Amino acid sequence: MLGPVILAASRSDRMRRLISAAPVTKQVVDRFIPGEDVDDIVPVVRDLADNGLELTMDVVGEDITNPAQAAAARDAYLELVDRLKPLELGTRAEMSVKLSMFGQALEGGHELALSNVRPVVEAAAEIGTTVTLDAEDHTTLDSMFAIHEELRKDFPQTGCVIQAYLFRTEADARRLAASGSRVRLVKGAYKEPASVAYQDKREIDRAYVRILRTLMEGKGYPMIGSHDPRLIAIGQELAHQAGRKLDEYEFQMLYGIRTDEHLRLAAEGHRMRVYTAYGTDWYGYFMRRLAEKPANLCFFARSMLTKG
Repeated sequence: MLGPVILAASRSDRMRRLISAAPVTKQVVDRFIPGEDVDDIVPVVRDLADNGLELTMDVVGEDITNPAQAAAARDAYLELVDRLKPLELGTRAEMSVKLSMFGQALEGGHELALSNVRPVVEAAAEIGTTVTLDAEDHTTLDSMFAIHEELRKDFPQTGCVIQAYLFRTEADARRLAASGSRVRLVKGAYKEPASVAYQDKREIDRAYVRILRTLMEGKGYPMIGSHDPRLIAIGQELAHQAGRKLDEYEFQMLYGIRTDEHLRLAAEGHRMRVYTAYGTDWYGYFMRRLAEKPANLCFFARSMLTKG
């Protein structure tokens, strides 16, 4: 399988330098990451909103090695909130954060990440929107869920992400579905050992459906993070079976992938949220997008061969 190989490359400084230096790379990366700073991203936000789409916005960058970098990540999100405020989009433009960017992996990282992310959640609430905590590798999840629970005491709309390929996730989903929280379900994009995660695609898909059924039948707000046409159709059917209205769940897809499907779902009255990342430290994010879907890798390889 190519996925684990690509994920290994995402952690290689040598591969980072090689891919970053390729002449065609920026053109291809732009398909997934439409800007490097907040000035680039505001017109994208307006355009997507004008087309009936919603957004969750991610300032990319995860290699935090000191508290000053974690504080800079916090400030980048606070700047984003300031720029979103005059657009008056409310929850149509929320934010996704990785706690690794806020210092989670540093010494005393749990408390540091909580102290850095709280001002972002507070600022988001002040402009009528919210924040979703992204899931990272399995070793970080207990900390992420504890921070999520702490934030929800004051900001109950704070969301979190769960990953279908992890064995633990069915139990996590049952707990979260009963709590009234906002939960994004994805398949998972990190290289995880067989001791904690399914390795076979069919097993992951079956787990995804079981977990999604739990979320749809629960009291929370499910967010279906998938580009898979079969899972999207199953999600619609599960929502119907659970008696959910169109505004009681949503679909989420990545910027640049299946754009026509974004517009189709929105035109049908579904809430369709586009995960839109921006920033200069794009390498890890970009490589995980390649690992998730072979078609993305083929697109990149063709571009390297024909335009490099």
